[in-house]
Amino acid sequence: QVQLVESGGGLVQAGGSLRLSCAASGRTFGSYPMGWFRQAPGKEREFVALITWSGRRTYYTDSVKGRFIISRDNAKNTVYLQMNNLKAEDTAVYYCAAGYNMPLAVDYWGKGTLVTVSS
Repeated sequence: QVQLVESGGGLVQAGGSLRLSCAASGRTFGSYPMGWFRQAPGKEREFVALITWSGRRTYYTDSVKGRFIISRDNAKNTVYLQMNNLKAEDTAVYYCAAGYNMPLAVDYWGKGTLVTVSS
């Protein structure tokens, strides 16, 4: 069992930066690929970024490539999403996720943290 708690969301101006954190509980955290999804108002939840259990490989949706960086610290049971050069269209609730078959299947979800980018 893995429990995920996100933090770090808030209001930021376009062009600014935020770093989201996801603290995980559970002894198997280090074995899971971890990721971030987001859901904008009136839209479906979408994949944002993924990091393998070792941290050696990362994947991003095209719209955030070059701006967002996903990382993890398995010693701290935490995954991060550094978001730079934020745009109004990045406004969404961001969810941390864990699952062996990410991004196609998610085993565990966090409750989400709201990111609002003002233009």
